[in-house]
Amino acid sequence: MTLCISLSARPSNNGTRFHNHLYEQLNLNWIYKAFAPTNLEQAIAGVRGLGIRGCAISMPYKEDVIALVDEMDPSAKAIDSVNTIVNTDGHLKAYNTDYTAIEQLLASYQVPTSYSVLVQGAGGMAKATVAALRDAGFSDVTVLARNEATGRALADQYGFQWRKALEGGTADLIINVTPIGMAGGAEADSLSFPEATINTAQVVFDVVALPAETPLIRAARAAGKPVITGAEVATIQALEQFVLYTGVRPGPEQVRAAEEFMRAQ
Repeated sequence: MTLCISLSARPSNNGTRFHNHLYEQLNLNWIYKAFAPTNLEQAIAGVRGLGIRGCAISMPYKEDVIALVDEMDPSAKAIDSVNTIVNTDGHLKAYNTDYTAIEQLLASYQVPTSYSVLVQGAGGMAKATVAALRDAGFSDVTVLARNEATGRALADQYGFQWRKALEGGTADLIINVTPIGMAGGAEADSLSFPEATINTAQVVFDVVALPAETPLIRAARAAGKPVITGAEVATIQALEQFVLYTGVRPGPEQVRAAEEFMRAQ
């Protein structure tokens, strides 16, 4: 049996249900488990030493894990952020499928590149999001981050603006890339953007995958706004991880069934 795992500060069953359902559909003798590591370095050493084939990386480890792998795929190296590790005979190669998910969703929802954008957050997932926005052709992008060093550095890297706080600002597309609204967190019931900002936005995007209906997504739906959810991000990035781990790309119906099973918990 082949083992794949995920490492997160607050692990959920989303990935385990998605991957394990596909393993069953495709008759693969694989299993997927989620863990909350108490020591990241030891956890990655375990991936290498135990022959664990794949390892998903979630907040807050997307940048810290870089020093612990052997090779960075261009998808991860370009943004200095990792969400996937593939172990081939003890050689750990890091990838980033978050970027792919953001890129695909912006395209599939046909979000106009002329839109102004507010991105709240400056961590690993924010890097993937800002890079995808730049590469898609968005030019009016502002990074909101309380930490000036990381926020300004991220904005400068892609030729965008940085602001420490919203201070009444608004944009056509607002994106939350912070843990605000994440189940189990200190701010699980909080809105990541004020209602006034939500009401003036054209599209609302929350990358938080758990719960599927975050406070931001609920408020946006109530205001009649088109939304892009973290659950959608999770499905796409998990699918691309599955392909990297197994070398098998499931068909659309198989992916849809796995997605429905994941969300039925």
